Amino acid sequence: MSKPPLFSFLPFERFRNPPPLVSVVRLNGLIGGMGAFRQGLSLSSLAGTLNRAFQMRGVTAVALVINSPGGSPVQSALIAKRIRALAEEEGVPVVAFAEDVAASGGYWLATAADEIYADVNSVIGSIGVIAGSFGFPELLKRIGVERRVRTAGEFKAALDPFREEKPAEVAHLEAFLEDVHESFRDQVRKRRGGKLSGDEETLFSGRWWSGRKALELGLIDGLGDLRSVMRDRYGKEVRLRVVGGQGLWWRRWFGRTRRFSGEPAAALMTTQALAAIEERLTWARFGL
Repeated sequence: MSKPPLFSFLPFERFRNPPPLVSVVRLNGLIGGMGAFRQGLSLSSLAGTLNRAFQMRGVTAVALVINSPGGSPVQSALIAKRIRALAEEEGVPVVAFAEDVAASGGYWLATAADEIYADVNSVIGSIGVIAGSFGFPELLKRIGVERRVRTAGEFKAALDPFREEKPAEVAHLEAFLEDVHESFRDQVRKRRGGKLSGDEETLFSGRWWSGRKALELGLIDGLGDLRSVMRDRYGKEVRLRVVGGQGLWWRRWFGRTRRFSGEPAAALMTTQALAAIEERLTWARFGL
């Protein structure tokens, strides 16, 4: 009777033919913004993570897990462009998964994927541009303070919150917002193409929808979560490997403190408090 080969009990077949590997990149939080204990998403903070995700040995696909209410249109565009560039250079498909919200700049990021999935209750859309501020034209008079501003350039002090709005300045801002909005519309048209089923007046109005309605409008390709969709597509043995991460909160906090080391402590705390309020209000727009 012949003896079995030495080490025949080892799963050599798994080493010869490993299960499909999907690298997972989490895109969480404001884009370009800065909250009290975390820095917003930006190309500079994500470049290394994206490179590792697409260049991982044996990678089958890259999954973007998005939970973002938006933010900077510049950083949204830069991140999306880098994702597309890496996908084409490495020949790796990209699938996006919206969690609670992929709205405004968050949806811009999702359009960098070849396919977009969401939960039935995810917030999707908000394809528009916003600029918000407050006006205090009477405040200084009431407290007896005179504001003195000198500029070189007609619009250098445009939309100063401590003086009345001027029609020419408002018109200039609105033209700027429309220009950025057109860039957003171009991105959606380019990436979603013939998949869109709603009319542009509705789709690009700044409205947002549930995942179920977004599917009807062609803003996403299906309903599902990362694990379920990837297992259906690549089998139950598929490996999901998270790449990168935002690190420990205390490292981000002290790193930010060093950047503001020239500010007085009170000013630093005020900056952080205002950033936290802004972040909270941005999420609150979508009921989150």
